[in-house]
Amino acid sequence: MNLGDLVVRRSYGGDVAFRVEDMRNDFAVIKGTEFRLLADAPMEDLVKVPFAPASERTLVAQVRANESLSIIQRNRQEQTQRNQERLNGQWGTEEPTYFEVPGKVLHLDGDASYLKKSLTLYEQLRVPAEGQYVSESGMADALYRLLPRVRPDIVVITGHDGVLKQRQNHDLYSLASYKNSQNFINAIHVARQYERHYDMLTVIAGACQSHFEALLQAGANFASSPGRILIHALDPVYVAAKASFTSVRETINMTDVLHHTISGIQGVGGIETRGSYRIGLPELNDLSTLKVTPSAI
Repeated sequence: MNLGDLVVRRSYGGDVAFRVEDMRNDFAVIKGTEFRLLADAPMEDLVKVPFAPASERTLVAQVRANESLSIIQRNRQEQTQRNQERLNGQWGTEEPTYFEVPGKVLHLDGDASYLKKSLTLYEQLRVPAEGQYVSESGMADALYRLLPRVRPDIVVITGHDGVLKQRQNHDLYSLASYKNSQNFINAIHVARQYERHYDMLTVIAGACQSHFEALLQAGANFASSPGRILIHALDPVYVAAKASFTSVRETINMTDVLHHTISGIQGVGGIETRGSYRIGLPELNDLSTLKVTPSAI
C-alpha cells in the first residue's frame, strides 16, 4: 500500500472509493474521492483497486451531479431569455443588450483536491470565485484577512467534518462530538462580524455530518448536514452558484436549490436568502474598437 493509492473498505462493502493520504503504523488515513469524508482504517480492511468501484452510492452521486449541472445550465438559459424579454418590453422596438454581475464567491476549503475541483466547476458555471486552501482550524483567522480584500457576496466554508467515532454516546447536540463543526462556527462568527446582514453576505458552511443546527445558529444561510449524512464534494459549489445567479430582486428558490444538490435535503438545508445577481445597461463596449475624439487638455 502506498500514498495516493485508490482503495475501498472491506467492512463497508466497498461502497465508497478513497485515496490513501497517510499511513500510521497499522492504520491509514483515507479521503473520499466523491464525498467529503476523511477517515482512518486498519490497513487489513483496505483493498487496493485500479479504479473507483461502480457502487450504487457512487453511481447515484454521479447521475445527480450531471443532473444538477444540466439544471443550472438550463436555468441560466431561461434567465437570459427572461432578462432580454423584460428589457425588450421596457424599450419597445429597440433591443438593448446588457451585462451581468453575478455574485462573487470566496471559497475556503480544508481539502486542496476538492478546492481544485470546486474552482473548475465555478469556472465552468461562469461564477466569479477566489479559492483558498486553509485548514479548518485556521479558517477564522484567514477570513479576518481575506474578507476586506476580496469583498465577496458569498462565502463558502467547507472541508472535512464528521461525528467522532470514539465518542461512545454520540451526543449529536454536543459540538464536542464533531471533528470540525466548532472550527466552522468560529469562521462563521468572523464572517458575521464583517457583515451581519444575511442578504448582504451569504454564508454557506459545513461538510460531512456537520452540526447543521449550530452552523445556522452561528449565522450561516445554508449549512450541512441536517441528516448527518455524507455530502458530495461539490454540493457547496452548487448552492453558491445558485446564490450567485439568483437576482437581488428575488429570494433563492429553496426547494429548487436543496432538491437539486447531489446529497439532497438531508445533506444541505438553509433559510430564505436573497440572490446576488445583477444586470447592467448598456452592454460593455470593447474599448479597442471605439473611435473617440479626445476632449481633455
